[in-house]
Amino acid sequence: MSSVSSLPVPASTRSVRDRVTPEEWEVRVKLAAAYRIAALKRWTDHIYTHFSARVPGPDEHFLINAFGLLFDEITASNLVKVDIDGTIVDDPTGLGINNAGYVIHSAIHAARPDLQAVLHTHTRDGVAVSAQKNGLLLISQHSLGFSGRVAYHGYEGIAQDLGERERLVADLGDKSVMILRNHGLLTAGISVEHAFKQLHNLEYACNIQIAAQASGNAELIFPPQEVVKKVEEQAKVFQDGNGPGVARHWNALIRELDRQGTAYKE
Repeated sequence: MSSVSSLPVPASTRSVRDRVTPEEWEVRVKLAAAYRIAALKRWTDHIYTHFSARVPGPDEHFLINAFGLLFDEITASNLVKVDIDGTIVDDPTGLGINNAGYVIHSAIHAARPDLQAVLHTHTRDGVAVSAQKNGLLLISQHSLGFSGRVAYHGYEGIAQDLGERERLVADLGDKSVMILRNHGLLTAGISVEHAFKQLHNLEYACNIQIAAQASGNAELIFPPQEVVKKVEEQAKVFQDGNGPGVARHWNALIRELDRQGTAYKE
């Protein structure tokens, strides 16, 4: 005779960890950590902006934050799973998702299977740089690392129009770093860790640019073209998502985060 414990447990009564694969759970923990680290660094815009990650496996599903939660409230279990067409597959909170986040993130996940994670911010300095005609200036070691690697997408209003996805993807091309004009920053990567390292460097490059421009009358120094090309070559080793620098950077961030608590892993 079968015992009661052998009967299927309804999904609604099973924990998220119990109803997803180990591979998905690992991505959930990393994405939740990315949200929490961004909160520590004050890269948030209250309940707005989004980080997403592709769910491992054959289905075109990705994870994104529930609409209404602060970045420092995100956990591995409360992330929402959605498919490329916008159908919610699993929403533990019942809050749903922000449609603007869906438009931007689904566009990249659908068109770029090589990119596993997409991170988007509305930070003060990031938006400030996005509003400058010349965009990111090659005036610092941090910005030089992005030479020739930044795509730009013109502002079309709040991202509610599904038609914008085609134009966004066309502007991104084969790059993984984008400045959304009058809007903010976006980085992607072959992993959450890779996308976050790119975002960390891009955010800092924008911080430096705004600080350098703060006096309003100081003439900026632009390195000569031969130096720009040299740094482009030197930076390639750091741009490889599989390189040891990505793991080293991420592991240090996790140590910093874990000193604040580990609730994001739940």
